[in-house]
Amino acid sequence: MSPLIPTEVVGSLPRPMVLQEAFAQYDTGEIDRDALVAEQDKAAKDSVLRMEETGEPLVTDGEQRISSFATYPIIDTLGGGGLADNLKPDGQYFAIFEDGHHRQLPRLTSGPFKYRNWSADYFARSKPYAQKRGMKAAVIAPSMLYLLYPLEGEIEGYPKEQFLDDLVDECEKDIRKCFEAGAERVSIDFTEGRLASRNDPKNPWTGAQLLQTFVDVNNRVLDRFSAEERVNVGIHTCPGGDCDSTHSADVDYHELLPKMFEMNAGYFLIQCASEPDKIKVYKEIGEVIRKDAKGVKQASFIDMSFGSVSRMVAFVGVINPQTPDVETPEQVRDQILEAAKYIPVDQLGATDDCGFSPFSIDVKPKHGSPDFARDIAFKKITNRVKGAEMAREQLSK
Repeated sequence: MSPLIPTEVVGSLPRPMVLQEAFAQYDTGEIDRDALVAEQDKAAKDSVLRMEETGEPLVTDGEQRISSFATYPIIDTLGGGGLADNLKPDGQYFAIFEDGHHRQLPRLTSGPFKYRNWSADYFARSKPYAQKRGMKAAVIAPSMLYLLYPLEGEIEGYPKEQFLDDLVDECEKDIRKCFEAGAERVSIDFTEGRLASRNDPKNPWTGAQLLQTFVDVNNRVLDRFSAEERVNVGIHTCPGGDCDSTHSADVDYHELLPKMFEMNAGYFLIQCASEPDKIKVYKEIGEVIRKDAKGVKQASFIDMSFGSVSRMVAFVGVINPQTPDVETPEQVRDQILEAAKYIPVDQLGATDDCGFSPFSIDVKPKHGSPDFARDIAFKKITNRVKGAEMAREQLSK
């Protein structure tokens, strides 16, 4: 049997400038909700149809409807629209990026913690657009939303353990609702994993040694699913990607990888393409990757082109979304072949380093405009799919 080289998109795409302007106009009251939704519908449909043409096995709507991968459950827009009464906008920074800009989370002031929005509801609105391919969904990790609660002390009348119970309940529900809406796969965004080892005095939570806590709270959610269900639940990790900048690319991957594979997910999407020393990362993945996670052969990949097989898969990043330079299929192929020297071929797949634009307002400065970056993203996805097939053919010889 020929080796499979499954490939999977992370999720987000740059929002067209007209949609970004609509978000801003909605926040200032210049347009109403219906006008914003109309622009989201247009961008989501365009995303699905164009992604289907790339050959991507499972497509997404590019997350065109959400505020960001990190905040969609609790706010409607990055301007703070829809923030619940028990959340205030002055929370801790999620991340400070290498170019100096930051992204900030809200602050929880009282219980109970509840989601306002569900990934599944956005997914269900876009699913009818897909005519040729199945669709995947993405949800935020509970470990990100853990940061809504104060690092020190407790909220009066709402102890942290009760918050964690509520958080795990909501995250589990988000994933289940995605599958009920027809998602074939659900990946969990865990970009805070690498950042947890930064120890940045300007961003105190990064020095609080939370990585094991993050792994444990994520496993509390994952372990609510059966082995059969977890087959199609993945973890995505990267050093961030916003405004063509990252937040933790200089943090040694060694701090994260062994802990990351303790999570009982079915598969992992791992940034690698932009790493200065890819071989070091490939080697460590090959050393720490698990064959089994509480009954899951991490994991089963159902690929529209290549069939299905049950095993744990590390999808290594072969596309760098932070640059407008388009990787050729041959370059993608060569990265996969190099990774195959260190990672078992039956546990190897290909992905993008990160979502192409995880936040709804992102002008993509290195690209020149979000509209150009959007066109580039589809070219990169097309070449990833082609390169994965070329690698499969090469490894079959």
